[in-house]
Amino acid sequence: MDLIQYNFDVQKDDFDRAGEASSNIKKILRQLGIDAAIIRRIAIATYEAEINIVIHSFGGEIDLEVDPSSIKIIAKDKGPGIPNIDLAMQEGYSTASDKVREMGFGAGMGLPNMKKCSDEFNVKSEVGKGTTITMIMYI
Repeated sequence: MDLIQYNFDVQKDDFDRAGEASSNIKKILRQLGIDAAIIRRIAIATYEAEINIVIHSFGGEIDLEVDPSSIKIIAKDKGPGIPNIDLAMQEGYSTASDKVREMGFGAGMGLPNMKKCSDEFNVKSEVGKGTTITMIMYI
């Protein structure tokens, strides 16, 4: 298998389409015959990343890269950035608005869940510019 790449746009505040990118990634991985347990971890991590882009950023994208040994998800957004990554990684910490919480989001589990589902996890963020999250799962 050669390197397979896909790119998905994610729009700010688009709760109607939130989850589409992660759902499409799940379908692609199924078609490639990836193990169901790995697909489940990727679907959870990608959904969390996608929701974070919808809630916290000015929009962004999710890239999928599949090679013979791993699956890489890169979630990039344009936005406020994360001032304190260590704080943001704490379970339950959230900067989501009351409106977002009333919709059932913003529980502060996004980044911790992404890390738990990944074999390799990295967050790079610059205040005022945006955040890039890279997640790698080994096949």
